[in-house]
Amino acid sequence: MSLILVSKNRNLKPYREALLERDPNLDIEVWPGISKPEKVQFAVAWRHPANLFEKFPNLKVISSLGAGVDHLLSDDTIPKSIQFTRIVAPSLSGQMADYVLTAVLNIIRKTDYYISQQRKGVWKPLESLKKSTLSVGVMGLGKIGSEVAGMLVKNGFSVNGWARSKKTINGVNCYAKGELGAFLNQTNIVICLLPLTPETNGILDLNLFKGLKKPAYLVNVARGEHLVEEDLIYALDTDLIHHATLDVFSEEPLAESHPFWGRDRITITPHIASVTDPQEAAELILENYKRMLSGMELLHKVDREAGY
Repeated sequence: MSLILVSKNRNLKPYREALLERDPNLDIEVWPGISKPEKVQFAVAWRHPANLFEKFPNLKVISSLGAGVDHLLSDDTIPKSIQFTRIVAPSLSGQMADYVLTAVLNIIRKTDYYISQQRKGVWKPLESLKKSTLSVGVMGLGKIGSEVAGMLVKNGFSVNGWARSKKTINGVNCYAKGELGAFLNQTNIVICLLPLTPETNGILDLNLFKGLKKPAYLVNVARGEHLVEEDLIYALDTDLIHHATLDVFSEEPLAESHPFWGRDRITITPHIASVTDPQEAAELILENYKRMLSGMELLHKVDREAGY
């Protein structure tokens, strides 16, 4: 029996080394160098090649290498009998909370404007926005979203939260699925931390931007497919959105010719808001691998119908 690591664009060597440190007897192969596909029962994948998993007749479990699982759910060639799991690690939530807090502070202190002025040699003080006059809204209140919302509360922000079902989070005004309009009306800075499902694909569109309290700002740290890019450009050009911070994109890396580049009112980072740590991931992967071999219940299983 073997475990395989699969990714088109990520260096998997640190993950293999971290797993072998914990169990030197593991039989681990890294795609594309897989010699005996019939031995494979457990896979760890991130942005895997299309149709790959059809080649493993005894595959039982596929673990995402991160918190997101849309790359697995969108692959119709994976049999329904194969279970999906994901990485739910404390460091992922902490990193994301730090990133979002930084993005929100950059907005209210207008850091991006000062960076632009510096490049032009301009000395011009700007009036900062006040926490007391702005509300931050977190879309998606799972483990990561809840921690992000809590971090913002601790830092003195008025925080709203929106999720498919009603949540209770200390200090957060929570809204449920049917209350999106009310949530948006009370939110200036919207943070997208939703799972990517057919229902949430394209949710960051012109209608959503129009519903936000003004001045309005966007921070997308979930998936690029949540955002309708043409709608954001229009919203920025018409001041429906004052500034956008984007860490995720439909196609990555972002093409050099993409219209987002060069816009003063868009801050771009290369999908680094929350990065899986190999050592932390190895503990979780190994635990689920052993659970699979023993016939035990897996940790952090994915509900295919719900999409997370």
